[in-house]
This record gives sequence, C-alpha cells and structure tokens, in this order.
Amino acid sequence: MEGKAMANKIVYRTEDEVRDSAKIQLGFDKAEADVKQGTGQITTFNQLGFKGVIDKPDGWYLPDDYTLPAIILETKSEAEDISLQKWADELIKNCNIVSKKYKNTCGILYNGIDIRVFKNGTEVCNTEISNVLQNKSYYLSLFTQDNIDKQQIYNLTKRINDCLHTEFGIKNLYHRMIFTACALVAKRYGALLIEDMSFTLMKNSILSTLSKSLEESRKQNLKLDLLTEVYSEIKMNNTTNQDAINNFIDWVSEISDCVNSDHWNGEDVMGIFFNEFNRYKKKSESGQVFTPDHITSFMYRLIEVNQNDKVLDAACGSGAFLVKSMCNMMKEAGGINTKKASKIKDSQLFGIEFDREIFALACANMLIHKDGKTNLEHLDSRTQEACDWIKSKNITKVLMNPPFESKYGCLTIVENVLKNVPRNTKCAFILPDKKLEKDKKGKKLLKHSTLEKIIKIPEKVFSEGVTTSIFIFTAGVPQNDKEIFACYIEDDGLETVKNQGRQDIKDRWQSIEDRWVDIIRKQSGDDTVQWIKPSEHLSYQMPEKPFEIFEEDFTKTMMDYLMFKQGIDVKEFSDSLVKKVMYDSKISSKESDITIVLKGKEVHNETN
Repeated sequence: MEGKAMANKIVYRTEDEVRDSAKIQLGFDKAEADVKQGTGQITTFNQLGFKGVIDKPDGWYLPDDYTLPAIILETKSEAEDISLQKWADELIKNCNIVSKKYKNTCGILYNGIDIRVFKNGTEVCNTEISNVLQNKSYYLSLFTQDNIDKQQIYNLTKRINDCLHTEFGIKNLYHRMIFTACALVAKRYGALLIEDMSFTLMKNSILSTLSKSLEESRKQNLKLDLLTEVYSEIKMNNTTNQDAINNFIDWVSEISDCVNSDHWNGEDVMGIFFNEFNRYKKKSESGQVFTPDHITSFMYRLIEVNQNDKVLDAACGSGAFLVKSMCNMMKEAGGINTKKASKIKDSQLFGIEFDREIFALACANMLIHKDGKTNLEHLDSRTQEACDWIKSKNITKVLMNPPFESKYGCLTIVENVLKNVPRNTKCAFILPDKKLEKDKKGKKLLKHSTLEKIIKIPEKVFSEGVTTSIFIFTAGVPQNDKEIFACYIEDDGLETVKNQGRQDIKDRWQSIEDRWVDIIRKQSGDDTVQWIKPSEHLSYQMPEKPFEIFEEDFTKTMMDYLMFKQGIDVKEFSDSLVKKVMYDSKISSKESDITIVLKGKEVHNETN
C-alpha cells in the first residue's frame, strides 16, 4: 500500500526548475544587442545597473534604451499558490525598483502552471492575456501604442479606388476591391512591386505571387483557385501612366505595412479598407451588406467567443467576422507565432459565401493575414449540400450578417444554420428589426431553437437605411414560453464625416461597448431593457411617446366647441377665412410685424 501511495504522489517542479523553464519560454537565454537579459538567484539589481540596490530578481529583460519596456520575472514552485497577495507584492516591489529608470515595466509572476501579469504595477485582466507563458515579444507588445493613422487608411482607399477607376479602367467596384486585395496578398507573400515597373509587369507579378502563395493552401481548399480565376478575369486598361502605377504600388505598400504591423490587429485596417470601398457602391448587390468593424467586435464579445471555439459564418461576405475572430482568438492564445494560432487558422474558422466574386474577396482577406487554410466554401447556404457541410464541422459559435432580402433566402439560411449546428450552440445574427415577425418562417425557428436576446442597434449603423437588431439564439433548444431579453443601443458614439461615412472620431465606442456588454450579460441596468413574450412579439418594442397636451391644443378645442354651439361649420369657416385673408384683404409688413386689413377692420399680428 505504501508503494502505491508513493506512485500516486504528485511531484511538483521546484522554483529552480520553473525558473529554468521560464528562461527558455521567454527567450531570456538568447543573446541580444543592447539588452541585459537572463535569470538567476544571485544577481542583484546593483549588478544590473541599479546602484546600491541589493534585491535579487528571478529574471530580467533590461534594454540599454530606457524608453523601451523592461520585464521583471518572479518565479515560484508549482506547489505555491501565486494568487496570494504576498507574492504579487514581492514582484511589484522589484518592478518599482526598475520603474525608477524605465518608463514602462512588465512584471510576470509564474509558478510553472499559473501566470499573473502586471503592467506598470497594475494587474492585467486574465481575459485579456494568454494563460500560458509566452515569448518576451508578447509582453513587450503590451506597451506598443496604436500609432496607425486611420484617417490615412480612408485617404488611401479613396485614392486607390479613384486610380483604378480612372487610370486602370476597372469599372466594376468589386473588381477594384479584388484587384487591390490581390495586390495586398502578393505584397504579403513577397511580390516584386517596385516603382517604375511597367503595368504589365506589375499585373503579372501579382498573379505569379498569388499563384505561388496558394500552393500549400490549395491542398486543403481547392476552391482557392477561384481567387486567381477572378483576378485574371478583371477587365482593365494597360495604362502607360507611370505616375499612376507608382502611386498604386506606394499606396498598397502603405496599407500592407499597417496590416502587418506588430502592434495592430490587422482586421481593423482591412475592415476600414473594405467598408470604405463599399461606400462607393450605389446599391447593394446580391444582398451584400458589409458589417462595420465595431459591430463585429461587439457580437464577438456578446456570445463570448474564445480561443477554443469553432466559428461559423454561413454568409461570410468579405470575411469580417472570421478575421475578427481569428485575430481575437490568436491574441488570447498568445500571439501569431504560437502552436495554438496555427490550429486556430487551420481548423477553427469556417465560412460559406455564395457570390463568386465576394467569395474571392474573402479568400484574399484571409490570405492577407497568412491564413489560406481557413475552411472557406463557395456554396449556397440555402441548399442541403451546405447543411451537410455545416453539420460535419461541429461548430461551437456562429456570427452572421445574412442577406436581408427574402429573395436571397434570409431566414432559410438562418434556419439551416440553427438546425445543423450542435445543440446549445450560441448563434448571433444581424437581421432587420421586424424580420422574424413579418416572415412566417420567423416563429417556426422557435420550434427548435431559443431566441435568448434581441439587441436593437443604432439606426444609422447601415447606410442602406435598414433598421436592425442582433438576434442571439441557442440552437437545438425549443423556445416554449421562455421570455426574450431585449434592449436598445440608441447611440454608438460614431459620427458622420463628410465623404468618409460614420467614424468613431471621438473614441467613444469602446466605453459604450463595455457598458452594453455588462448590461446584456446581467440583463439589467438600462431603462430600455424589456422582457418580451414570444407569443406576442419577436422584436424590440419602441415605447410609445407619453400623451402631451399643449396650450394651443386646448385653445383650438375650445374654439371648435364654441363654434359648434353656435352652429358654425368649422371646416367651412376655416376655408372661408383663408380665402378672405388671401384674396380679399390688404396685407402689409414692417420689420417683424404683419398687418391684415379685412372688411374695414384691422387685424394686427406680431410675429415676435
């Protein structure tokens, strides 16, 4: 029995073993110019350049340039509970020492299992960082500021659109989008795009690099070939305007730099790019409505997508929901270089798009983010083939903005999704406010799925003029009589900028989003909150304006009554009076006074 007990005993790594492991994971074992980095037990801060300080950190990353971030590591054995405040206090003490020289300091408390991270003395929420120890570059990026000029992205997009239309002769808007997206893919994969190259050489360089970039991904998804097919079909002029060619190359390079920035989530840049391009469309084609980036972010949080989810968009358009999910999931997993990031790209993102050219655009968007392996399918989501495909993927979360019009099978698509994802899957759809009420298929959905929440979003979100709500379902669970939570986000903080659409120019949305996520999770906290009986309504109910009576209303009613008592027909009297005033009177004005002389009597009216 004693031998068996010994065999089952848990063996914890010592602090020394944890520290040695952390050294490799963080990359503190690598030599790096102009940086002191390493781990140990006997090295003091005095030896590291902090005169007279004899405290000893467990690990350190100290650049010679004090304007750059520093990292301090505090390790414990696996048996220690690092949630205890005393261990955090010990780390913060060391971080405070470093902070006397460095503007930014990251403190890491690690026991080989759990991790706590402190940014300039304040603990970072565990939902915002990886729960696995990452390379130092991950923690250094916490201090990188957003220095990308969004305004410049808008400007570049407009210039590119105008150039492709007038100089390159690409008349179709989607073709202009696809041509630019393909150029971005080519740039991402090392295409030779340099100034003073000919138009033909530029065009062929893009196609050649695009084809090579698809080699590996094609093994998993043959339909990616459609991207090169659509690119080759784009009709354009072989322009000799070298300035136009050089400008296009410069502009594409600048956008590419933004997408590939180490401190920027590339989906934001591409979201701006695609939505800005879409503004030049006169009318939505194939029911396509591009989802604004702040709404994709909001919906991602509403249904609590995480790094382990399998996400589906069965009407994926340009891929906004998939790219948003990819970027957020990889961030949670610890960055783009982790094994988990590769798995997310390879097997956790699924999209369907029916429109051939939009499908090509989605492929390009994913490739721009080095993700050619995403499971994108060129299918009709209304068909049994699509249903079978969805069923085979074991989806855990759904984010969608399906085409609104009935002719495109809006609720058929919604129904097919809800019926073919596993039971209890959370599904968020953007739909017109009254869609479920007006379409007979709306109530049928409740026979097999539960409509949990309705979030009416600001009326100006979509330029098409359709008022919409986010409808959150739980698939596979009948509604029965369960009431529906509903609320109304009247204002998203965005403002209309001339010729640039709606933008968050005052950076208001993030705080608005945080507030509403909290309200929706608690299902309370705002005057707009409603509980709706599914037998009565399937939409947010705008409250009726309270009855008000004004003095002029009272006066009119009294006058009408007095004339009635005297047998005077109000309408006839009114018509007669208007005619007399208009055609049988003398009217004059002086400054703000109007004088009416009628049948020898003067009627004086002051307009002040």
